[in-house]
Amino acid sequence: MSNAFRAHPWHGVPIGAEAPRLLSAYIEIVPTDAVKYEIDKETGILKVDRPQQYSNVCPTLYGFIPRTLCAEAVGRFCGERTGRTGVIGDGDAMDICVLTERPITHGDILVRARPIGGLRMIDREQADDKIVAVLEQDAVYGALEEIAQLSPSLVQRLRHYFLTYKLSPDRAAPSVEITHTYGRAEAHQVIQASQEDYARKFGGFTPPRPPLPPPGTSS
Repeated sequence: MSNAFRAHPWHGVPIGAEAPRLLSAYIEIVPTDAVKYEIDKETGILKVDRPQQYSNVCPTLYGFIPRTLCAEAVGRFCGERTGRTGVIGDGDAMDICVLTERPITHGDILVRARPIGGLRMIDREQADDKIVAVLEQDAVYGALEEIAQLSPSLVQRLRHYFLTYKLSPDRAAPSVEITHTYGRAEAHQVIQASQEDYARKFGGFTPPRPPLPPPGTSS
């Protein structure tokens, strides 16, 4: 049987022929999860990373984009957009938050998503972007094209989660920052940079990246 084994969610699932406009996303966490799950890189099995110690919960579906990697190209792109030097990728697949008005009760699933923007997050001088996307054909969010169309309070909830989810009362705040929010065109560039990094390490097709306007024109 050709399909006797399940595909590895990171390496064995195609990103999709229409990426970065429309792509597959693997979901690890849903908003009701009191445990942080993440993929085991070696086996592709979803594992418990840690129980959520405090009240913070991710306000969206959260996971990663298959066949992407945050390494040299992602770090270089982050440096170009922020004016910083020495930024590198965090070595993981590209993270993605997917908005939907329908309750999805568990992770370890694939969804079709359309990126509308992202959060430029830097964690200890490592690029750790969070792509923001909408679930394809979602009744409430599916028609949105840009992150600027979201309620500012929702964007703030996302920012708050990622800035505080590593905090605890018994240790100093980690050096995590979100430099800015960017729109769909820049999100596409970030995703394509992560495809370049993946292709460089694991092999595969690298799509060309069109030029972007200078920094400061992002939302």
